[in-house]
Amino acid sequence: MNCFTTAWGEFELARFPEDPREQLRAWDAADEYLLRHLHEEAVPLDGAVTVLGDRWGALSTALASKAAGLTAVTDSYLASRAIAANLARNGLDPSAVAVRSTQDAPPSRVDVLLVRVPKSLALLEDQLHRLAPAVHEGTVVAGTGMVTEIHTSTLNLFERILGPTRTSLAVRKARLVHTAPAPDLARPANPWPLRYRLPDDVGALSGRQVANQAGVFCADRLDIGTRFFLQHLPEPTGAPRRVVDLGCGNGVVGTAAALADPRAELLFVDESFQAVASAEETFRTNLGPDRRAEFLVGDALADVPTASADLVLLNPPFHSHQATTDAIARRMFTGARRVLRPGGELRVVGNRHLGYHVTLRRLFGGCRTVAGSPKFTVLSATRR
Repeated sequence: MNCFTTAWGEFELARFPEDPREQLRAWDAADEYLLRHLHEEAVPLDGAVTVLGDRWGALSTALASKAAGLTAVTDSYLASRAIAANLARNGLDPSAVAVRSTQDAPPSRVDVLLVRVPKSLALLEDQLHRLAPAVHEGTVVAGTGMVTEIHTSTLNLFERILGPTRTSLAVRKARLVHTAPAPDLARPANPWPLRYRLPDDVGALSGRQVANQAGVFCADRLDIGTRFFLQHLPEPTGAPRRVVDLGCGNGVVGTAAALADPRAELLFVDESFQAVASAEETFRTNLGPDRRAEFLVGDALADVPTASADLVLLNPPFHSHQATTDAIARRMFTGARRVLRPGGELRVVGNRHLGYHVTLRRLFGGCRTVAGSPKFTVLSATRR
């Protein structure tokens, strides 16, 4: 936990879930730059203020006491929990910020739109389209991000969807985006969600349709890691199994497991609202409305009962925004060990260089290599 100093006071902030070993702060220079700009320009905050993509609650927490009608729109369950936790940590009313997911109906009016530019250009495109009807000629639109996150394509999206756009000078490797809304702008149609058919060489999934909401990993194709994983999923045992597709993305892996094992009951879990919506559509499109499955937006397996699963399938992420870290994978492995029944299996695919076998051996007392390629490895660990 660190102290975040702004023109409106100091705030104790932490990422969620809070980890005493975590060295990464809950804000960066882009958050500081945007808040300083709002203060120096005396941007009125007494109307309907929407913050899009607040990563760990720094913007929402700092503005909570200044903006009368503050809405935070996020694709991240962890970000939504971070906003709530940081408001409470600083003695602020939790109701001061209305948190909505990217799947919820957008606000009907936006007088100030603050955009923390996401890593995914597709997610930015989709959300600007969804928010555009609420923006009016007097709306103040300001985006922020590190210089590595703001490209010509980023500015083009603001310009095509909202109106004339310019960017600021860089300050401490952060940059601002300023847009003058043009309500009569002839906007292109929103291309999201995207749906496509899989190739004919992926077993039971061949030719089947996949749904992708904006921002979901590899939205327009089957990535090579998932393709390799699909070739090495466990064979059905013949007995009913509860199978978890952890970090499910568009749900391809869990859908493949369900197609291969008609008796399996599936649970799809991801911290992205966009991902879980994609997984549910992919699954229902291919298995119909009556096949048993659950779809959970959450903090990995934190809300899944202990010893309730027989198989966990996982392709863990190794980035948290711009930071490369194995902390997410470690938490997922630990959660999988807890929710597996004795004899249950965690099967993981990962880039070979990440060395997941070391962590799995420590947590599970051993692991085996199921398959390998020059780039990927599939590992199996059994709950004892």
